[in-house]
Amino acid sequence: MELIEYSKCSTCSKAKKFLNNQHIDFTSREIKEQTPNESEIKNWLKKYNIDIHKLFNTSGLIYKKLDLKNKLKNMSEEEKINLLAHNAMLIKRPILVTDKYLLIGFKEKEWLEKINS
Repeated sequence: MELIEYSKCSTCSKAKKFLNNQHIDFTSREIKEQTPNESEIKNWLKKYNIDIHKLFNTSGLIYKKLDLKNKLKNMSEEEKINLLAHNAMLIKRPILVTDKYLLIGFKEKEWLEKINS
């Protein structure tokens, strides 16, 4: 399991604490130092069958500054992937990557259900 996080994010800290309390082994990856690249994002979309919009940090300052709420609907998937791959702070976090599933954002109940399934 890999936890992709932003070290200054309180939600990411909660997710880490949750995983440690559950005695789950994971590796941690700082999103600003190792931003998911285009190939990795494409793989997630295909492998986990997720909507690309779930990867966007809609409450972030950059998302709002770029007016992505209005602009994303007119962008191609390639453009969206490129945007995410080149700006770590546009990606919702934390992200928990496993062989079986991908969890985006931390919701304890959801994570507990997935981990125990």
